[in-house]
Amino acid sequence: MSETRTITVELNGRSYTRTIPTRLLLADFLRHEIDLTGTHVGCEHGVCGACTVLVNGTSARSCLMFAVQADGQNITTIEGLAEVNGSLSVLQQCFHEHHALQCGFCTPGILMTLTEHLRDNPEPDEVELRTLLTGNLCRCTGYQAIVKAGLEAARCMREQGGLK
Repeated sequence: MSETRTITVELNGRSYTRTIPTRLLLADFLRHEIDLTGTHVGCEHGVCGACTVLVNGTSARSCLMFAVQADGQNITTIEGLAEVNGSLSVLQQCFHEHHALQCGFCTPGILMTLTEHLRDNPEPDEVELRTLLTGNLCRCTGYQAIVKAGLEAARCMREQGGLK
């Protein structure tokens, strides 16, 4: 018989309380308990980065974290990046304008990784972004457009006074 626990998380600005199995992964909690399917599960070993979310503002692989570890934490998923009015965030808009995605499977994890990084370093260079993105596997794009979009987003965010 599986053990359960009741957890409460702040998820994209909204509170959720659920009773879940203690061994439920955060990725599965997000996708199957909350129905937020933007967080993708790829390798299930923390290598590909598709499942990256922000936990208290820090990137985390949701395929390596139990949902019970998120109890009381603030989580942001790809669904939480859009502006309050529903428009794309600056980073999302730059990805769109620079065609920085193809199949889109890796995109949520990359956007979450870049969101954290650009918040902490608003003036990255190309080498820095390429190094950062080694933790996110993309099989389609070759990363060039992703790096351009990240650099453009950083520039736009600096002009607007920072990441929102």
